[in-house]
Amino acid sequence: HVQLVESGGGSVQPGGSLTLSCVVSGYTYSAYSMGWFRQTGGKEREGIAAIESDGNPSYAESVKGRFTISQDNAKTTLYLQMNSLKPEDTAMYYCAATERTVLSALVFDETTYNYWGQGTQVTVF
Repeated sequence: HVQLVESGGGSVQPGGSLTLSCVVSGYTYSAYSMGWFRQTGGKEREGIAAIESDGNPSYAESVKGRFTISQDNAKTTLYLQMNSLKPEDTAMYYCAATERTVLSALVFDETTYNYWGQGTQVTVF
């Protein structure tokens, strides 16, 4: 049974930093592609960072140069280092995973992923 559990959210002033973590259990992590998504209000989830099973990272333009996705050597934890935070980064942040082959063009499509965490709130004010 695959489980993803996020943590690390909180409140921070503009320009500040936070690091989100996503602990993964229940599968052979190295075979999976993973991503970070965020959602505000009634809007659709926005894919912002992804890392494919070969370790190749991708970033949405809205976070490129400010956020960094990474994983630990054991590949049991996914991270999102967020720097230079802006009020518009305020959202619920989710990690997601899939064991399916991921097309690079679809790494930010939420239908690509079949496992999701419960989310962690980030507020920038």
